[in-house]
Amino acid sequence: MVGRVSDIDLVTAAQAGDVAGLGTLLARHRAGMTAVALSILGSGPDAEDAVQDAALVALRRIGELRDPGAAGPWLRAVTRNRCLARLRATRPLPVAELPALAAGDPTPDQALDRTATRDWVRQALDTLSEPLRLVTVLRYFTEASSYEQIAAVCGVPVGTVRSRLSHARGRLAAALLETADAAHDDAAARDAAQMREAREVLEAGQRGRFADVVRDTWEPDAEFIPRDGLRAGGALAVQGMAMDTEAGVRQRILTVTATRDLAVWEAELISPPDRPDHCPPGVIWVLTRRAGRVRRLRLFHPQPARPEAREKSSAGQ
Repeated sequence: MVGRVSDIDLVTAAQAGDVAGLGTLLARHRAGMTAVALSILGSGPDAEDAVQDAALVALRRIGELRDPGAAGPWLRAVTRNRCLARLRATRPLPVAELPALAAGDPTPDQALDRTATRDWVRQALDTLSEPLRLVTVLRYFTEASSYEQIAAVCGVPVGTVRSRLSHARGRLAAALLETADAAHDDAAARDAAQMREAREVLEAGQRGRFADVVRDTWEPDAEFIPRDGLRAGGALAVQGMAMDTEAGVRQRILTVTATRDLAVWEAELISPPDRPDHCPPGVIWVLTRRAGRVRRLRLFHPQPARPEAREKSSAGQ
């Protein structure tokens, strides 16, 4: 069946948001893309990475292909450009960056949402190991997107963040190809469920019932990490929530991102009116679960990026 579908039909479907069409197109031309990479970079991981880079470019840029019948030459040209970029580079490419965005282009997560369905991307994210999944979610779906902030959230050096993002880029590209024609979970429904849970947890905390939340939904030996170097259990989390509530601090959930056994909640911290500088402006909850129960909660207060820094980050430089 697939063999009888033309490239024109696959491109048309992909441009309309059909992830199976795009996956089939990439799979059909992967051999040609690999041949180009091998001819320029030789056998080895660089050639494999270049093909993965090119697949991500296609994921983001398929809507710009004006001649659907030229999909094969276009994909090979994209691969060639990624190979030449690797040859020209005087340092390793920035980890896990989608190829550089031109002025006015959407950010990487917006591009993924527009070009493919969010369900497909989330399904691919679920195939990554927990460390790779966490750095990818933080990088592309939260305010804690700088290498330094990701390192602080994960409790690892910046170099480790770069290494994990590098591995994540390759694995994500491969996973997108592998899961293109699979059944995809409803990411919007998952996020909506997480949003409801986040609001219920904060409401329980404001009513003095956070201890019930910890008892009912956390593992008995769950770890709570409120800041660098400090590791504690649920009792300290309950105490901290009670202190904030008594001080008049409120939290308002802004966004949630949920993948398999991982949820990231971004919330606004609202200081009491008589002490407007009582707390930082925001907090990120990183919840890791096992069999549905929280086994680790790490809190992090992100520092908003300066406009020029965010623009540079979005450009992948």
